[in-house]
Amino acid sequence: MRRKIQELQPNPVLRLIDRWRPGSEIRSWADGLTGERLTARRLNRLRGRGWFTLHAIQWASGADIDHLAIGPAGVFSINSKRHRGKAVWYGDTAMTVNGASTRHIAVSQSEARRVSRVLSQRCGVDVPVRPVISVVHAAKLTVKGANPPVLVLAVEHLDQVLSGLSPVLSPDQVARIYSAARDAETWIG
Repeated sequence: MRRKIQELQPNPVLRLIDRWRPGSEIRSWADGLTGERLTARRLNRLRGRGWFTLHAIQWASGADIDHLAIGPAGVFSINSKRHRGKAVWYGDTAMTVNGASTRHIAVSQSEARRVSRVLSQRCGVDVPVRPVISVVHAAKLTVKGANPPVLVLAVEHLDQVLSGLSPVLSPDQVARIYSAARDAETWIG
């Protein structure tokens, strides 16, 4: 994201001004970067408890996976969404921000399926991946539904919730999946 912001505005002084100008593309990218950094900090708290995290994993297409968490409770593909001061609502199949529909759920599910396919192929065993959306700086987050297909969490609860889930992977399985995930070759094919 930093690279994209620098491409949009190479001049550091103008880039700083644009970060604070409402509606600027740089502000949008900078908000996203802030959300990703906060999510990464929370996920890094899982280290030392049998978890491994990767951030900004690049696909060959240039797109990226915001975060990947691999631990006893499984594999999680995590998208950071910063919605500063807004009301976020999530039902089983839809997510709105200030009442406007988003594609966050569909995009997160699609990404998790793709990550699962790639890691399963690379590891030679089925690697289920659960999609997660880390909501950053929302004024209000409302989640409806008992067992939603995408886990939607306020960033400040992310590490606690993931580490509190029931274990499904052994330490050897975690290490094997992490080894595959941290190899850049996994993501270019």
